Amino acid sequence: MFATATESQTITLQGQNGPMDLDGQPTNYNDFRDQLNRDGYAVIKGAIPRDRADKYADAFWSYIEDFGLGFKRDDPSTVKRDMLPVINEKGMILNYGVTHEQWVWDIRGEPGVIDAFAKVYADDDLIVSFDVVNVGFANREDLPANKPWPHQDQDPSKPGFRCLQGLVNLNPCGPNDGGLIVCKGGHVLSEQFHREMADEPRIPAWTSEWYGFTDRGMKWLSDHGLKWEKVCAEPGDLIVWDSRTPHYNVPPTMKQDRLAVYTCYMPVKDVSQEDLIRKKDAFEKRLGTTHWPNARHVAPNNDAMRDGKLCPKNRTGPVQDPVLNERTFTLTGIPYIKESA
Repeated sequence: MFATATESQTITLQGQNGPMDLDGQPTNYNDFRDQLNRDGYAVIKGAIPRDRADKYADAFWSYIEDFGLGFKRDDPSTVKRDMLPVINEKGMILNYGVTHEQWVWDIRGEPGVIDAFAKVYADDDLIVSFDVVNVGFANREDLPANKPWPHQDQDPSKPGFRCLQGLVNLNPCGPNDGGLIVCKGGHVLSEQFHREMADEPRIPAWTSEWYGFTDRGMKWLSDHGLKWEKVCAEPGDLIVWDSRTPHYNVPPTMKQDRLAVYTCYMPVKDVSQEDLIRKKDAFEKRLGTTHWPNARHVAPNNDAMRDGKLCPKNRTGPVQDPVLNERTFTLTGIPYIKESA
């Protein structure tokens, strides 16, 4: 139970016809949206059928092996920096044009993934982020430590539900297998937190849309009855969370590696023509956009730096340039650009 919960309170159930408020009030959708609204996150089981999820996992491993640096998926001794593409301490592959690989786009176009976001927004006209992928190695002795980095991906000065983040899980992900950890119900108390902690110095960040929780902030969350919970999932499951929900990822502590592809969609009606034009430019240059589908942030290039120098295996674009069908092309936002824009 949370410190703010009052069972005696009389609350009107949210309806099922419009976009969700994600305000923590009781809902009666009878699906994952009830958990999402209550807890700030939810797991959509089998959003991608297991056979296709396994094929995507195979494509992910092949992608890393095909750099030709010596990594082999079945040989833990090859989990070394010089045998892998550049991967940051959080497990993210940010460069090489990975955001536009065919297998990444195929995941974005999965009907069960798109449908989950469409249900939350009550809108089928969506666009998708050009976000990155994550590999968490169980054997990471040669890689930088993944230390806790609790944060929310939303500017405190812009309250309310603004963005639903997501990731597709491709490997078994149990309590000790690494992956997403969330502060359950934290989205409900976000405005109160920032109001009462307004004097807390901000942890420096490259964007105002990232807020890091200090030790004092973590104590506030604990004092208000909120607890952290590791999110478990199977291959093909989709995990979604409100950007206001405090979260971060943890490394595996057993023998199971983590594989995930970040996916985030939003209604095109909430996006300006300027955003769409910027997004079109990012797509044509095969650049990433972080989790924001409206291309709020666009990577300057795809260059991967290794020890201060350009990676010898650097790529300016994906190995397999994506061929999009009508549905996935619509997700780029390009068809929604007006001729006069």
